[in-house]
This record gives sequence, structure tokens and C-alpha cells, in this order.
Amino acid sequence: MASLGALSAADDPAAPVLAADEAPNPWFDPSYVTDNWDTIVGYLGQHVRLTVGAVLLGALLALPLALLARRTRFLAGPVLGLSSLVYTVPSLAMFAFLAPFTGPLSATTVLIGLTLYTLVILVRNFLAGLQGVPADVREAARGMGYGSARLFLRVDLPLALPAFMAGLRIATVSTVALVTVGVITGNGGLGQLIIGGFNSNFYRAEIVTGAVGCVLLALVADVLLAGLERLLSPWTRAVR
Repeated sequence: MASLGALSAADDPAAPVLAADEAPNPWFDPSYVTDNWDTIVGYLGQHVRLTVGAVLLGALLALPLALLARRTRFLAGPVLGLSSLVYTVPSLAMFAFLAPFTGPLSATTVLIGLTLYTLVILVRNFLAGLQGVPADVREAARGMGYGSARLFLRVDLPLALPAFMAGLRIATVSTVALVTVGVITGNGGLGQLIIGGFNSNFYRAEIVTGAVGCVLLALVADVLLAGLERLLSPWTRAVR
């Protein structure tokens, strides 16, 4: 007689059965997408809002920090070091640190955390772009009567644009992936599908839908930003 410890899940009708052990449980199931389209679109919209909001806020913070670091050289090290230090904080700890200021864990908590994580990429790229502007070009612009604002808009920004856009593209793709950590607050965008699949006894179609959605969203965002860079820098295009 087999011992109780040797009984398999198939021999014990009371044992829990994983969705992965049941048939069918395919990795790709178009019917899941069509049946849950409204839910998927809702999570996609949340994912896009968090990504765009975090990158825009990060850029608004990173640009003055980069300008300050270029203007005052001894601040460059501390500014870069601080942004790197923030990035090393685990997401769970970050949310815990922010909770006393944002109240209960919410989309705002996730947005602030994601914004802080973008700084390590954006500050470095913005500073690199600004430092790459030739000093003699800036001096010539000043000799022509350019003020600080006009100098930045007409000289610094166009010449630093490739580095700026590279930072925005990397930060955007990175943020698309990081949004999924917001599932612990219920604001993880497409990550809600991934965790939902695991909670539903490893429902493969739901997991794959969330994962593939994140990848496609990152690719689309990167292509759009590449197109925006091309649009903003017509002088880089070859002239026939």
C-alpha cells in the first residue's frame, strides 16, 4: 500500500490543481484578449499615463540639475552620485519611504518613485549633451549678443539634442518595464495582468498578454521618440 506521502495530486482529489496542469492552458489565446479587451485597454492606459508622467517629470527635474552641474563643476559629482544612489533603492523600500508623504499607496506613490528612477539616466545624458557643446561655439554666440535663454534654445539645445533624446528613449523603455512593480499598490498597468495570471493558478494567456503588451509598448514608444528626434533635427537628415 502506498504511503500518504507518496500520493500524487492525481491520486488525491482534494489536492489543488494548477491551471498549468489543466488542458487547455495555452501560452497564446486570442480569445482571452477579445474577451477581456476592455480590461486590457484600461491597464494599458494606466501604463501609458504612468510612463509618460514619470518621464516628463523626470525631464523637468533633470534639465535644471544638468544645467546646474555644468555651470558649477564641483556639483557635477554630487548630482550624478545622488541620482545614482536613488536608483539603487529597491522599489519596495522606495514606496515605503514615500508613503508617509503621499498617504496610502496609490498611483501618485508609484509615479513619484518612477520619476526618481528616471533621474539616473536623464541627468547623465542631459549633462553629457550640454558638456558636448563646443565652448568656442557658445563664446561666438555670446559675442553675437545671445542672452542665456537664447543661447540655450538656439545653441545648446540643438547641439545637445541627440544626447537628450537618447536619454529620453532609454528612460522611457526602462520606465515601461518598471511600471510593473506598481502591482504591489494595485497600480501596475499591464503588470496587473501578469500578477493576475500567477494568482489564477498560473494562467498562461493572461501572463503572456501582460508581458507581450509591455514589450510592444516599449518598442512603440522607442520608435515614436526616434521619429520625434528626426523631426526636431532636420539638419541631421541627408540632403539629396
